[in-house]
Amino acid sequence: MSTTTTPLVQGVDFITIATSDLDASRKFYAEVLGLEPSILYGDDPVGAEFETGNLTLALLDSAKLGLDVKPNNHPIAFKVDDVHAAKAELESRGVEFSPDILDSGVCHQAFFRDPDGNTLALHHRYQPREA
Repeated sequence: MSTTTTPLVQGVDFITIATSDLDASRKFYAEVLGLEPSILYGDDPVGAEFETGNLTLALLDSAKLGLDVKPNNHPIAFKVDDVHAAKAELESRGVEFSPDILDSGVCHQAFFRDPDGNTLALHHRYQPREA
C-alpha cells in the first residue's frame, strides 16, 4: 500500500441512517429533534435528508433498497450548548435517555435512540482538546 501527502478527502458530505419507517423517522428528526428537512427522494420516497449545520443526515428506507435494517449502536453526537437543558427538553418531547449524563472529564454526553433504534447522543465539550 502506498501513501501520499496529497489529501484526497476534503470532508464528509453526509452520513446514512437506516430506517424501517421513513415517515416516523422524518417526524422524529423534524418535530422531536427540530432538524431542518432539506430533500425527499422520489414520489414513493426512499429517503430524506436533514441538515445539522455542518453535516447532512440521510435517512434511507432500507427495505425499499433491498437492505436489512441494522440500527447503528455507536452514537451520532449532536453538538449542543448545554446537555442538561437539551436532555430535559427532549425528555419533555417523549425521548428516553439511558444511562444518565456521562461526564468524560472533557465533555458531557447523553444517549438516546431514534424510532429504529439508532443510537444518538447530545454532546458538549467543556474542555479544549489536548494536542
